[in-house]
Amino acid sequence: MLARKGNGEKNSVEIERALKIVWDHRYLLRIDLRLVLVVVALMTISLITISSMTVEVSEFGQENFFSHYVKNQIQWFLLGWAVFFFFAGLDYRKFSEWAWFLYIAMLLLLLGLYFARPIQSVHRWYRIPFLGVNMQPSEWAKLIVVITLGWFLQRKEQERSSVRCGLQLSLIVGVPFVMILKQPDLGTALVLYPIFLTICYFGQVHRWILRGLIMCGVVALCMVALLFSGTISHEKMSPFFLSFLKEYQYERLNPNTYHQRAAQTAIAIGGLTGSGWHKGEFSARKWLPEAHTDSIFAAFAEEFGLFGCLVLLALFYAFIYFAIQTAAVAKDEFGHLLSSGIAVYLAMHIMVNMAMMCGFLPISGVPLVLVSYGGSSILTTMAALGILQSIYTRRFMF
Repeated sequence: MLARKGNGEKNSVEIERALKIVWDHRYLLRIDLRLVLVVVALMTISLITISSMTVEVSEFGQENFFSHYVKNQIQWFLLGWAVFFFFAGLDYRKFSEWAWFLYIAMLLLLLGLYFARPIQSVHRWYRIPFLGVNMQPSEWAKLIVVITLGWFLQRKEQERSSVRCGLQLSLIVGVPFVMILKQPDLGTALVLYPIFLTICYFGQVHRWILRGLIMCGVVALCMVALLFSGTISHEKMSPFFLSFLKEYQYERLNPNTYHQRAAQTAIAIGGLTGSGWHKGEFSARKWLPEAHTDSIFAAFAEEFGLFGCLVLLALFYAFIYFAIQTAAVAKDEFGHLLSSGIAVYLAMHIMVNMAMMCGFLPISGVPLVLVSYGGSSILTTMAALGILQSIYTRRFMF
């Protein structure tokens, strides 16, 4: 019995040590508090704006700050912090072992959407029973693609400059890209492109493949710019684009849609100082579509003006700066590639969302990270930030 007890204690100690290798709470003490403060500030802006856009009046005629949407957003933020601390304590190097499994699971989830009941006439979300919430696999797909690309380049260190390696990387990104595009979700699919380009650049992939990717991006941006400037007629180009896009997707390339005009109107009304909190008449009266989700930047601009937008931009600048700083101090190549991809993933969400609202890009449903209402985006962003902190806190541990 003593021998059996001794073996049991030995096994429990070994299990505890193994768990500490994977997840260790001591690394949470080394988290970059600057990033935490920026995230708290962005979450506060989110709650303030959502409250104003979804105002509820009590039976006594008073406006209630904690609307139904605000309460839901707070719940997502709390769950997001739990996800953040979990990934911050997790050894990011383990993702190189789990990458292929995560990638296959992601493809199965994306494929399963086509067999699930559509929500809002599209195949983008799973309805989770009993919880009453929707889960969007394409949000997690962007993070998993970053992990998979980093893992693959780490394994192919001697073959990175080969054309074969470049084609394999294209396949890794191309499969989820097509599956997300067919949901249809053009905005989320297009975010994969700059992530792919950045990781290929830092991974020193064959220069001709990089040049091809850059040329494709330049041509696409020039085409959008010509359409939005009116140089190329939107109507005359429709036969070409409708050969591979759905009609409503092509209509997003129209610079004169109501949503485009409404977003620019809301920003213009804000002026320098804004209309004031809870005084944004245009957005609050539902003349701005999706004011608490995709269009939340325009709604915020109406109430807080140019000065408020500059504060928000400063917070996002610090947000991305800390992410890039993590890529600079990462002590292994996988951590460098992983943090670089995450930094671009976050930066593209911010730039694309703001550009859409300002009329520089077509509106394609890309949320503003940590500000737009929605659970999948919050959880994915907090997981990405947690992975960044895992890389940052382990920079001296090699």
